[in-house]
Amino acid sequence: MHDFSQAARAAIALIGGLDPELVGIVALSLGVSLSASLIAMLIGAPLGGALAVSRFRGRQTVIVLANALLGLPPVVIGLAIYLLLSRSGPLGFAGLLFTPSAMVMAQVVLTMPIVVALVHRPMTVLWSEYGEMMRADGLSSIRCMQLLFLIGRGSLLTAFLAAFGRAIAEVGAIIIVGGNIRGFTRTMTTAIALETGKGELALALGLGLILVLLSVLVSAGAFLLNAWADKQ
Repeated sequence: MHDFSQAARAAIALIGGLDPELVGIVALSLGVSLSASLIAMLIGAPLGGALAVSRFRGRQTVIVLANALLGLPPVVIGLAIYLLLSRSGPLGFAGLLFTPSAMVMAQVVLTMPIVVALVHRPMTVLWSEYGEMMRADGLSSIRCMQLLFLIGRGSLLTAFLAAFGRAIAEVGAIIIVGGNIRGFTRTMTTAIALETGKGELALALGLGLILVLLSVLVSAGAFLLNAWADKQ
């Protein structure tokens, strides 16, 4: 108990003193996760909207696949991207393995199914309500999607926050493709795992407190946005 109290005080001191290593780890984590979430939104949101608006062969298969990928083990994603980016892999020439870019790729793959699912469901509801009017006005599928995104913008924000929350808490995939290199690819989750294993609890607790705070803020934001969207 004494060791925990001492570590907790040291962790608070690190946070309050803006320890350079802690700040660097948090900054990298935020940069990687925000980049991955934005890329996932740019790819996943249009796909989710298209699945709601368009009818094409294999559509149901894509919907089922997107939902099935929600439970894909992160370490499997990490292994697949590792093989893709390794020296003998098809993209080995790019030299991206053990870099933040590889970590972004892993998080994009993990978060994109979340975005597709969370965008597709509310857009389908909106399409059933407004679709006939939009088609009667002769609007194209792209224009219909744009209007649905405008009406359901709260759902888009919720999808982004959910993707960011998933990305910021990830450890399995990014430790495989990032290597947990100090000062270069070490994120909050990988640092917590490493420092805890070494018995260095101060930095681990400090990063843990920040990670919990971010998770609570993201969850609260998603809840408030859902409540706001329901009132619109």
